[in-house]
Amino acid sequence: MQLRIQGLSKRYPNGTQALKDVSLSIDQGMFGLLGPNGAGKSTLMRTLATLQEADTGSVSLGEIDVLRQKDEVRRALGYLPQEFGLYPKVSAQDLLDHLATLKGITNGDERRAVVQALLQQTNLYDHRRKALGSFSGGMKQRFGIAQALLGNPKLIIVDEPTAGLDPEERVRFHNLLSAIGQNIIVILSTHIVSDVSDLCQAMAIIHQGQVRLAGNPAKLVRDLQGRVWQKSIPHADLEKYRKSMRFISMRLFAGQTLVRVLGEQAPEAGFEAVTPDLEDVYFATIKGLVDNRTAASVN
Repeated sequence: MQLRIQGLSKRYPNGTQALKDVSLSIDQGMFGLLGPNGAGKSTLMRTLATLQEADTGSVSLGEIDVLRQKDEVRRALGYLPQEFGLYPKVSAQDLLDHLATLKGITNGDERRAVVQALLQQTNLYDHRRKALGSFSGGMKQRFGIAQALLGNPKLIIVDEPTAGLDPEERVRFHNLLSAIGQNIIVILSTHIVSDVSDLCQAMAIIHQGQVRLAGNPAKLVRDLQGRVWQKSIPHADLEKYRKSMRFISMRLFAGQTLVRVLGEQAPEAGFEAVTPDLEDVYFATIKGLVDNRTAASVN
């Protein structure tokens, strides 16, 4: 099954162009949608989840017309939004049972088996009788995935799932997403570059409502090989380098200011070639230094 998005656009009443002619083809597995806050990621996710309308364009999930057959989409969809409410005094088991009923699993024995299996899959079974209000952030996110898996969905959308998680919970959540992404389409919408590099075989970078770059993360990184240069500079000179070079990013290391720039050769003395990473791809893309056309032209 494939999710096909063609020419999708959305402008809000206040004039904000949230999406502009977005086209993507997404196959089974983990797909990363990477972009800064306000790039249009959540608008796209809400549109795919049938929570808002697009102005123009089309979306299909297999044979389902996503923009017109909303009930069919909802039966095939699991959704974990960026912010979701839980009843704090209700246990994980009871709420998941209730949500399973709403999802159409009306047979009691079947529902109990499904709830138990999902609680075990998300490593929440030992906490099943605890009130959700006592859960940590990571446990709440894992419960969110459990409810998203109800009904054997063909498409799961998770929007900024690891924001605010501590490192241990983030690793646990990554392992869970990786496991469920083997057999269905999972769209991971995030502004955290390492989430995509750790999990996804395919990705797109969206900025100002447009898809600026799409492809396999490892290949996109390879396309920058030999073109990323780094130098330690006095912090006072930072603005000069921003203005005079194809500036990718700066980072601090051991109190030093390290700048990374894009170029076919060292831009000046003192720059050394460095191994690129997906963060270089991301920053170079949203700054307009790399796009689908220029990336495709690099051997």
